[in-house]
Amino acid sequence: MPKMKTHSGAKKRYKVTGSGKILRRNSNLNHILEKKSPGRKRRLAGTTEITGGDRTRARRQLGL
Repeated sequence: MPKMKTHSGAKKRYKVTGSGKILRRNSNLNHILEKKSPGRKRRLAGTTEITGGDRTRARRQLGL
């Protein structure tokens, strides 16, 4: 049986921490930024943890 390949799109979008958590970027911070308040943009900056069923899907795509 050949090895499973890592999903190329997933490896660019997700980061795995040392403890095994999967981090992702927040959405809504790519365009139409003028109408969004500075506080909202600050809150959306940085990363957040993937939770729920998405975590299972992301782990499978990353080959974990």
